[in-house]
Amino acid sequence: MLAAAWSLLAAAFLAALLLLRRAPAPRPGGVGLVISGLFQDLIRYGKTKRGCGQLPGWLRLLQVPKRWFTHFYVVSVLWNGFLLIWLFRAEFLGESLPSWIQDMHHALGRDSQSEDTGNEHFSALLVLLLLWLHSCRRLAECLWTSVFSSGVIHIVQYCFGLGYYIAVGSTVLCQVPTNVRNGKELSVQICWYHIIGVMMYIWASLHQHRCLAILANLRKSRSGKVVSLSHSVPFGDWFESVSCPHYFAELLIYVSMAITLGIHNVTWWCVVMYVLFNQALAAVLCHEFYQKSFSSYPKHRKAFIPFVF
Repeated sequence: MLAAAWSLLAAAFLAALLLLRRAPAPRPGGVGLVISGLFQDLIRYGKTKRGCGQLPGWLRLLQVPKRWFTHFYVVSVLWNGFLLIWLFRAEFLGESLPSWIQDMHHALGRDSQSEDTGNEHFSALLVLLLLWLHSCRRLAECLWTSVFSSGVIHIVQYCFGLGYYIAVGSTVLCQVPTNVRNGKELSVQICWYHIIGVMMYIWASLHQHRCLAILANLRKSRSGKVVSLSHSVPFGDWFESVSCPHYFAELLIYVSMAITLGIHNVTWWCVVMYVLFNQALAAVLCHEFYQKSFSSYPKHRKAFIPFVF
């Protein structure tokens, strides 16, 4: 069920990406123009909203500040931290998860599997820890690194983002075999895919932080004081290859979690596919913004994946 839900989300963002790149321009004054405006308003945020023209007054009422992105990571730190504590207690102390969590995951999880296969219990705990650490870092960057302008996001995007971090943590918990929910202590085995996954996670996280710091420093003086809220062309690190390396790093972080889960977890690869198309859509819009706004923008840069896309 979870794999199907994430696959549908991935397909929706793939469709939006294809529609953005292939759809013909709507006729002025027609119903198609209204639908196109609504579509553009839903997929764009921040600086890329400048590409969809002046919004009607009623649509502007549905916009919230882009800096509210911070709320996503507050929710993620709290919710996934809560799940992490309970899973840790189930893993190492032999306690059972709260009944309401068990009920929720009876409907979504893998309760037909009564025995552990391999080391999935520890893998899920490790991935949930990585997800929580990722949210902590992103929250810290939103609070103390990033410099937000007056950009906005649609209220639908905002609500979707809040729900996303609840859903992704719950998805990790659903990968835990049934026996960890029955109050049994389980042994811990560190496998080769745990090591590779964590190393890839650290590598991608470091590059994402560097790229976000580069973007923030474009608006700061050498002393660290914010001197501008305008947009400039970023250079350095992975920006030399792509317009949105922080989105590419986000994809790699989720791939590293798929590796940490043992590579074979179909549900998490569906999550990765969702992240791929979600970040690709955002990257294409940012890439177009840079190309339209700066005539000298480096022509060799790709939008999202170095040398590919």
